[in-house]
Amino acid sequence: MNEENETKVTEFLFSDFPQIENGGLLFFIPLLFIYTFIVFGNSMIFFAVQLDARLHNPMYSFISIFSFLEIWYTTVTIPKMLSNLVSKEKTISLVGCLLQMYFFHSLGVTEGLVLTVMAIDRYVAICNPLRYAVIMTLQLCIRLSTGSFTVGFLMLLPEIVWISTLPFCGPNQIHQLFCDFEPVPRLACTDTSMILVEDVIHAISILTCVSVITLSYLRIITVIVRIPSGESRQKAFSTCAAHITIFLLFSGSVSLMYLRFSVTFQPLLEKAIALTFAVLVPFFNPIIYSLRNKDMKDAIKKNFCSQKRVSDPGSYYDFFQACLQRHFILCIGFKS
Repeated sequence: MNEENETKVTEFLFSDFPQIENGGLLFFIPLLFIYTFIVFGNSMIFFAVQLDARLHNPMYSFISIFSFLEIWYTTVTIPKMLSNLVSKEKTISLVGCLLQMYFFHSLGVTEGLVLTVMAIDRYVAICNPLRYAVIMTLQLCIRLSTGSFTVGFLMLLPEIVWISTLPFCGPNQIHQLFCDFEPVPRLACTDTSMILVEDVIHAISILTCVSVITLSYLRIITVIVRIPSGESRQKAFSTCAAHITIFLLFSGSVSLMYLRFSVTFQPLLEKAIALTFAVLVPFFNPIIYSLRNKDMKDAIKKNFCSQKRVSDPGSYYDFFQACLQRHFILCIGFKS
């Protein structure tokens, strides 16, 4: 009977999604738009860097890698969220839940490491400009990128293996928008005190990345304020502003979620924090990197909108709309 109970739960239920009659479609439509924008916007950044020879340097290579990761990072969770919003059965299998946790967090850790590498790259470029080409070689960039992926996808593997061995015999309701390391193990009918050890590991990894990035940008800002030329100072600040913005959004929400240990938040606040790092940060990534970067805007316009001029390229939304009309609306026979 005990063995029967331990193998009883084979799927989990997401219990906090609104029903259709209570406004599920009101959430579905904007979330679908956001997901489409994330995939389209980050794809444009990724391919613009690959196609434009002027962007073949370490900074833009790391930006393209980050955009590539954002596409898959959101694909792990948002399609399932969309499905849950319009279906009566808001369930996920045990295996599906484990895979969602593994890929979501592995991609998230990899993103954090890439952001750290980007901060180091900017540190070398601004603080040691004469040695930048010697230090940030192609071989080093490949090693840093490969190392980020390797560490990101291996670091969470032991935790996923441990969770997969836990017995789940009910209840099976997950009070979160996706499978996560905090709510899922607590559903196991056994001692889960190991969660505290995992929290410490998460804290160390997050704080290490945050510390490296913070120290890098503090040093960068110190150097920038000493630049005598106002134009050069403004250009240096502009280059780093996008990276700092993404870092603050990403690390801030992740820290609130995974550096609180036993502290609990209201369910609505839990969802808001989860949506911030799972949906909103990837949504702002193409906006920030395109709106604030002239080279990126020019590369996207050249490669995707070369036959249709944008009247006001200073606005990313006008720019995005023009590209969207060019590649989608005209394809289905409408005239802009």
